[in-house]
Amino acid sequence: MTAVGAALRSKLPSFLSSPWRAALGLGLACAALHASAAPLEVREIQTQARHTFSYTCADGKTFKVTYINGTNGQSFALVPVDGRRLLFVGVIAASGVKYVADRYTWWTKGPGADLYDAMSEASPKPLLSGCATIMR
Repeated sequence: MTAVGAALRSKLPSFLSSPWRAALGLGLACAALHASAAPLEVREIQTQARHTFSYTCADGKTFKVTYINGTNGQSFALVPVDGRRLLFVGVIAASGVKYVADRYTWWTKGPGADLYDAMSEASPKPLLSGCATIMR
């Protein structure tokens, strides 16, 4: 340990010693985990229906999408993209139902759907194509 490091360490309160720092870090990590696991709630938007569907795509990938309909006519979809669940908002579409989140578009037509990345190229091909709801 350098002289400067030793001098700084001697000035730290005893509760900031190594075991206490570890406990504090663990407590903060647990608090952050709890906060991220809380259910999504937007008080200004009341929901009337929530439905979850399983999809399988042409490449064999399977995942679940949750659709949420608001009493004000808005619709939302929770779609997994790159290991994160993104909240997509329903927008006007010529056919089917189109949901947008950031640079991604989840476009459903009947039981089928495709996922697009608007930043991938001028005329983007789907990241996921040929996705269909799994009927049981």
